[in-house]
Amino acid sequence: MLAYVEGVGLVGPGLSGWGASRALLAGDASYQFAPTAIQASELLPAAERRRAGVPVKLALAAGQEALAQAARDAAATATVFASSSGDCDNVHHMLETLATAERQISPTRFHNSVHNAAAGYWSIATQCRAPSTSLCCHDASFAAGLLEAVSQAGVSGAPITLIAYDHPYPEPLNAVRPIQGAFGMAMVLAPQASKHAVAALEVTFVPQKTDASHAADPGLEKLRTSVPAARCLPLLAALARRSRETVKLDYVTGAHLSVAVTPCS
Repeated sequence: MLAYVEGVGLVGPGLSGWGASRALLAGDASYQFAPTAIQASELLPAAERRRAGVPVKLALAAGQEALAQAARDAAATATVFASSSGDCDNVHHMLETLATAERQISPTRFHNSVHNAAAGYWSIATQCRAPSTSLCCHDASFAAGLLEAVSQAGVSGAPITLIAYDHPYPEPLNAVRPIQGAFGMAMVLAPQASKHAVAALEVTFVPQKTDASHAADPGLEKLRTSVPAARCLPLLAALARRSRETVKLDYVTGAHLSVAVTPCS
């Protein structure tokens, strides 16, 4: 399956946008950890902006950056959202409430807890009525999202935006499902090359286990292994280097994705 990358968005610990992060992803600068800096999108109405949790902020920040680079209309571009856990803060608060005598769940908490909440906020912010898919696949959520997005682009013949994000659970859930940072990425993928295309991705499902590609920088490798959405980092590094190479991504047990990256210029 073949798709062309037209734009990339990135937000995470020590990663403040794709443009600002390309040098360190390419190995031309050292990675320095810093807390993820995100704000609620100005595209959202005030009421929704107040309700938006960390996943929504991650998705909107990364998605807006990628679509701006691709010069695509967000309102007309289909989306795939991938997250291993969704809104971890709301899950924590709902479980905490259910453990009390009253057990009264806030409607806002509930609607933010569903796995397609980020997609809903995205449609409000961008006025998008194009198809949207929200999925999860534990630590392989990014790979599952990439496979879905490339498949949809090929079948529909239209561009699609992949948005992957994860953030930590509060304790005590963090003790059993540790996620070590808030991270979001986005990639606009098109079925044909355009003037905005920066690289071609040939994605192959391989029904056998293999060692996944690692990040060269120790700090980025720690981030890759500690946040499911950050499994994308070796692929983003290949795009930043503008090099022809093959990246291997962990998928479900006994399988992986092989992604051949070819720069467009």
